[in-house]
Amino acid sequence: MTHLTPAEASEQVRSRVLGRNLGVFIQTFGCQQNEADSEKMLGIATSLGYLPVDTPDRADLILVNTCAIREHAEKRALSIIGGYKHCKEANPSLIIGVCGCMPAQPHRAEEIKHHLPYVSFTLAPGQPEKLPELILSAMNRQKRRFVLDSETPAICEDLPIARRERHRAWVSIMYGCNNFCSYCIVPYVRGRERSRASEAIIREVSALVAEGVKEITLLGQNVNSYRSDCDFATLLERLAALDGDFLLRFMTSHPKDVPDRLIATMAAHPTKIAPHFHLPLQSGSDRILSLMNRRYTTAHYLSIVQKLRAAIPHVALSTDIIVGFPGETEEDFAGTLSILEQVQFDLVYSFIYSPRKGTSAAELTDRVPAEVSRARMEALLAAQAEHARARALPYQDQTLRVLVDGPAKAGEGMLSGRSAHNKLVHFRGDEALIGSYVSVRIDRADPFALHGTLTETKK
Repeated sequence: MTHLTPAEASEQVRSRVLGRNLGVFIQTFGCQQNEADSEKMLGIATSLGYLPVDTPDRADLILVNTCAIREHAEKRALSIIGGYKHCKEANPSLIIGVCGCMPAQPHRAEEIKHHLPYVSFTLAPGQPEKLPELILSAMNRQKRRFVLDSETPAICEDLPIARRERHRAWVSIMYGCNNFCSYCIVPYVRGRERSRASEAIIREVSALVAEGVKEITLLGQNVNSYRSDCDFATLLERLAALDGDFLLRFMTSHPKDVPDRLIATMAAHPTKIAPHFHLPLQSGSDRILSLMNRRYTTAHYLSIVQKLRAAIPHVALSTDIIVGFPGETEEDFAGTLSILEQVQFDLVYSFIYSPRKGTSAAELTDRVPAEVSRARMEALLAAQAEHARARALPYQDQTLRVLVDGPAKAGEGMLSGRSAHNKLVHFRGDEALIGSYVSVRIDRADPFALHGTLTETKK
């Protein structure tokens, strides 16, 4: 196929799709950045004339947006992609694309190429503008395409986005990672850090606020490493200065990039910037942090926590922790439990170490036995449950402003939403309230959710 510009490829695909009622189904694994990427891919697909469908068997285009952060996520994605063979048999013109971090790894791209022959193409993250060209190539029954991430993929602005929710939105402000933590595959599959111009971000957020979006989460692999025409604290200040009733969140942060000015900016805008900070710890052992190439010590980490709580007394803190990193001893793990005790996190995302091919940690030989890792994980979860309970109890008998997300799993007539502190709140109410702010008096505080009674509704 003669090389076409994205606009030319889009026009050719659109001419073949419009009026045919062709469906697109997107399956997403992994992080919030993947969710944002999927919204962009869906926006591109619908701009080409595809109609969103809820099940893969109704689709003419299936896009699987994958994660590579842990082996379990990759195996699950591969299993589901394997099941789409039956969809291809039932609909020979079906186009299947595997996108995201997993196929950005050459060995996974080769595996898909040789063992999943019904997959039409792969596409690494950071290049969504290539999607129309790949779809057109599949329509023309040309050679299957396996597109790996380029060294420095360009940032394409103004691509269409089909957002899944009207009241919350993801806004990617930067892509890639420069940190090369020894256990992490992200820098290899998403490339080096690239930050969007602040003007483009402000324009996108302003449009979202004008559309009535209530909460906007700024995304980046290391979001507070943002560097463009300004730094992250300045970007937050500029966004917080926008008119409107909205709340800003951001994730994920790296402890090496938390200057005092960022904390001061959060404290200065309590109604516009959520009093919640996700600050990955990963380990409470300085020795393990060094092996992880995290570039901070536990003392530095605790100093950030102290500054956050001094400036924003009721700030909610969440973190990530890896259990069973190669060489982790009982003393190292005790250090992690000690940090949990000192900080009293509101929420902990914990994972058992998963070796990633191509990372330096995968070459370490001092592996922690699986049964030891599992036992440590159970101990960590038990400790955190008590800390989460202690952090939740002060909310009891308080009235919180809650943004309603949708029906709760707790039972018929129950809704769920989140407070500014990112606390999950369940209460009884009408589904017409979804997407609006309400006031909820908290009757019961459990470790991982608050339960209350609706007292006031607002637009």
